[in-house]
Amino acid sequence: MKPPIRGNHPTIVAGFLALLFLGTTALLAQTGPDLIIADFESPTYGDWRTTGEAFGPGPARGTLPGQMVVSGFKGERLVNSFYNGDGTTGTLTSPPFKIERKFIGFLIGGGKNAERTCMNLLIAGRIVRTATGPNDKPGGSEELAPEFWDVSEFAGQAAVIQIVDRATGGWGHINVDHIVQTDRKPPGWLANAQRDFKIEKRYLNLPIKNGANKRKVTTMVDGRAQVKNDIELADGEPEWWAFMDVSEWRGQTVTLQVDKLPEDSKALSAVEQSDTIKGGENLYRETLRPQFHFSSRRGWLNDPNGLSFYDGEYHLFYQHNPYGWGWGNMHWGHAVSRDLVHWRELGDVLAPDDFGPMFSGSAVVDWHNTSGLGKDGRPPLVLIYTAAGDPTVQCIASSTDGRHFTKYPGNPVLKQITGGNRDPKVIWHEPTRHWVMVLYVALPGNQHTVHFFTSPNLRQWTLASIFEGGKDRNNFLYECPDFFELPVDGDRARMKWVLIGANDEHAIGSFDGTTFTAEATKLPGQRGRTFYAAQTFSDEPQGRRIQIGWLRADSPGMPFNQCMSIPRELRLVSTADGPRLASLPVKELESLRTKSHRVAPPPLQSESTSPIPDIKAELIELRAEFEPGDAEITFNLRGARISYHGRHQELDVNGVRVSAPLLGNRQRIIVYSDRTTLEAFASDGLVGVPVAFVTSADDFSLGLNSRDPVTFRSLEVYELKSAWAE
Repeated sequence: MKPPIRGNHPTIVAGFLALLFLGTTALLAQTGPDLIIADFESPTYGDWRTTGEAFGPGPARGTLPGQMVVSGFKGERLVNSFYNGDGTTGTLTSPPFKIERKFIGFLIGGGKNAERTCMNLLIAGRIVRTATGPNDKPGGSEELAPEFWDVSEFAGQAAVIQIVDRATGGWGHINVDHIVQTDRKPPGWLANAQRDFKIEKRYLNLPIKNGANKRKVTTMVDGRAQVKNDIELADGEPEWWAFMDVSEWRGQTVTLQVDKLPEDSKALSAVEQSDTIKGGENLYRETLRPQFHFSSRRGWLNDPNGLSFYDGEYHLFYQHNPYGWGWGNMHWGHAVSRDLVHWRELGDVLAPDDFGPMFSGSAVVDWHNTSGLGKDGRPPLVLIYTAAGDPTVQCIASSTDGRHFTKYPGNPVLKQITGGNRDPKVIWHEPTRHWVMVLYVALPGNQHTVHFFTSPNLRQWTLASIFEGGKDRNNFLYECPDFFELPVDGDRARMKWVLIGANDEHAIGSFDGTTFTAEATKLPGQRGRTFYAAQTFSDEPQGRRIQIGWLRADSPGMPFNQCMSIPRELRLVSTADGPRLASLPVKELESLRTKSHRVAPPPLQSESTSPIPDIKAELIELRAEFEPGDAEITFNLRGARISYHGRHQELDVNGVRVSAPLLGNRQRIIVYSDRTTLEAFASDGLVGVPVAFVTSADDFSLGLNSRDPVTFRSLEVYELKSAWAE
């Protein structure tokens, strides 16, 4: 028996006498096949006539420039009158057609104005039916939804469909797709459909279909709303299953309420209560699961948050969408490790609330309990995060066991400065005995700044100074700042401060507890576009500065998406241009080595690649030291190409070309190759190039070539095991 699903929707009650009147013949009447009026899958509108500019030269391939993401259409194209923005107007009119079915169904979205942004059915030049999108105020969504007209009274008559955009302000456009005649009444809608669960097990498993219309799903406990998420629920067969941990509500009634569902949707009835993750039999062994880069069990992952060492464990929090393959529903996921290599997921610790979704932030151990959030002599681990609602504010949460976190009842601890303030990084400044927060703040005129605040207790904050990162292209501090102190060449008598932006560009200078003074700015960090929003660990027990970044590397076809970089240790080293930041993989990664190969490089003076024999491995670490002279040498790792050009002193990692200086006429390169990523380090860590690269499952090729002589000092290849295997 299917579970009951409740909803408020209009119904048509056919009386028994009416059925008798229709007679047996009508009951047995056959329906005709659907007739497509237009699917808009061609590059042009064909016989449809346009006026004005709004509809462009033909159907759009989804989202247009400057538009929010358009979803819910079928195929690859749709009618989208956002061509050149909301300021354009026009009409799109079909050729005449005969009404041969009872209903006309279609997908529609965009503005809600029955005269200015609409789709009309005309018979004899008169409008007889009208439909609009759902949006008539700021916000909203570009999602198309199915609608229909009952046209049975017009059977046999000639008709025309006209799509209208006569609006120029906000939501001054219309989206339409897949117009069809049908004898089967399209399903109606269930508004606020609900299903109750008496919680006896750990998870509710939710059916997900990537690209489906997002539904507002409210989780209520004993009738009280706890959290709202936008979820691509599968009305039919799911692509994968997301899980909601409901163990804290064991014995209580959890209600899932969906704002709008088709009457024939199976989404709510498919939800299963279980102690296991549905479809998780192959967890961490999926085809494109990174094997030594952290990725979440399910859903989307981006910025690392709250990196800290507490109670014998490294804590990795991260931006997490538990219910989708793409960005959204920002929670803080949580994982722990004792060695920076083997991670254990613990579930989400911060969920969206009345202050908004949970954006990025940091974590500190409050050793002196300045916050008063410690308990029984235990210092609290305090999370500092952005709640990105309206207004956008800074909040804190705390824990004394590293597992259970409580949001501070006095939140927010810092009110909105501008709508673009976010991503607090907090440190303890020992010389002045106070906390310091660096906060990204966008000011009018595309001015990107970092505001410095101080606090005695993590609860009250005072503005101390403002560091200007620059405007537009001159900016190097766009969101997700990090701030820390390092010795130059390991000499603690020569300490410098480093201020990093989300793209890993940074400044080096001095800091007196309130004001940062830059000595060098806009210095490059990790190259390419894959590495973003990196953060370093607080309270690292060995005194190292360990960094992890988000690697923007898709895992297509998987129930998870994106991963973290391998952890790397940061150092400041002297160069001819002054102290510069260098990074190298942490030594703990050596625990993944299973076989070591010291390779004698084959003769190279050839354009063809010389294979490295006797190695057939999926996961690879390569280390090479050589004197290239003017030669260009290329390493092939499972289809990826890593080249170094001695004459120009440039490194090319699968098309990402960067400067990489020789040090004493030598180059030292380290490469880690995983299933969806490639991370290369050169010039003793002064250069890092992570790239997204999906390896071919049957390509185990390893080799190198050079047209000119190259002197190798060493060439080592290590076969690696999965970090998930233990």
